[in-house]
Amino acid sequence: SSDLEESAQSSEQGYSQNRLVSMLNARKKIVKEKGATPTDLENEVAKALFDIEVSPSSDIKADLKDVYISGAKEFEVGKGGVAIVIHMPFRVWKTVKKIQGRLIRELEKKFSRKHIILVANRTILDKNFKRKGLKVRPRSRTLTAVHEAILEDVCGPTEIVGKRTRISVDGTKLLKVFLDPKDKDKENIEGKLSTYAAVYNKLTNKQAVFMFSDA
Repeated sequence: SSDLEESAQSSEQGYSQNRLVSMLNARKKIVKEKGATPTDLENEVAKALFDIEVSPSSDIKADLKDVYISGAKEFEVGKGGVAIVIHMPFRVWKTVKKIQGRLIRELEKKFSRKHIILVANRTILDKNFKRKGLKVRPRSRTLTAVHEAILEDVCGPTEIVGKRTRISVDGTKLLKVFLDPKDKDKENIEGKLSTYAAVYNKLTNKQAVFMFSDA
């Protein structure tokens, strides 16, 4: 029986060592600003990313090698729905864009019944940019440009084919966003339109409605 106990102990040790290694590897998939401690959700997302990267059946594992996250938050959307918004450092966004649809699909398998939204970190430079030693403010750093980019991130990889702003009598603006109709039947995109609107509003404080344009 002592042999049995020993083997049970060693398999338990092996399991916890493997778990530790897996956790340490997953930690590499998240880099927080100023070394802040990741939340439980961020650790979960990092682990899910790492699992996809090492999965033999994953066709995006090579792309994921250099991809990591900088944050993740859950938002309530619609009637009892939940979206996880995952922030990615801008330097890895080019890689993420290539695999955005497939990565969302893989992550949504791991976080069942939750919509996954991937967004790049972008810095807005206000009108005081000269104090920061810059002569010219890059167009991509203006509030308008950053909000336009967030709009594209939120509904990506589905393309925006048109936008229209409606101003109501009381002066409030509503942005109508028309999406490429060829994606209408893909991956429950239609079921995500209200999620896109809720997340865009949370990230920019602007009102938008998403719909498919008539082909």
